[in-house]
Amino acid sequence: MSEGAEGRRPTVAVFDYGSGNVHSAVKALIRAGADAQLTGDRTAALEADGLVVPGVGAFAAVREALAAHRGDEIIERRLAGGRPVLGICVGMQVLFAGGVERGAEVDGLGEWPGIVTELDAPVLPHMGWNTVEPDPGSVLFRGIEHERFYFVHSFAAQSWELEVMPPFPEPHLTWAEHGSRFLAAVENGPLSATQFHPEKSGEAGIQLLRNWISTL
Repeated sequence: MSEGAEGRRPTVAVFDYGSGNVHSAVKALIRAGADAQLTGDRTAALEADGLVVPGVGAFAAVREALAAHRGDEIIERRLAGGRPVLGICVGMQVLFAGGVERGAEVDGLGEWPGIVTELDAPVLPHMGWNTVEPDPGSVLFRGIEHERFYFVHSFAAQSWELEVMPPFPEPHLTWAEHGSRFLAAVENGPLSATQFHPEKSGEAGIQLLRNWISTL
C-alpha cells in the first residue's frame, strides 16, 4: 500500500515495550516516507500498515519485555493475517527459536527455527560499519546492494534452518561476516528483519526503510 496508490503515507507503529531509546527509528521511518509513531498501544500496533520491533540489550531481557507488553501476541496475529513486521537488531534475534547467553538457552518467539549464538570473532561486540551480501531477489536492498550498514552486537543467527515448500516463496537471506558468517537480514513473506540498525546507517539505511515501506 504505497503513498502513490492511496495518496497517503503508510502508517508504521514502532512498538514501545521499553527497549531503550528508539526515537531515532521513528525519525528515520518518517524521513523514509512513513507516518510513523512510537506506541505501546495494542490496537495501534495491530492496525498499522507496518510494525517495527526494535531491540537493544540482552536477548532474555528483550524477550521478557516483549511478552510483558503482549508483543509476542501482536507479532503472531499480524503475521497470521499477512501484515508486515520488521525486526531490528535484538528485535531480529528474538524471532528465532532461542538464544544462548552465558551458557543458558532462552526461548525466543519461534517464528523461525534456529538458535542465536555468540559470534566467533577476535573482537566483540561487532560494532561499526560492515558490508553485506544481499540475496539477488532482495527487496530491502534494492539499489543499495553494495552499501555499508551499522552493526552493534555480539550475538547473531549463524545458520538458516527453515525449509520452505512450494507454493510459498523462498526467503531472501542476506549475510555478513565478522569473525564468523551470520545473517544480516531476512525477508520471509510479511516478516523481515535486520541485524544492523538501518536508522543509524545513513542514507543507505533510509533507502532500506524506504524499500520496506514501499511494500506496505
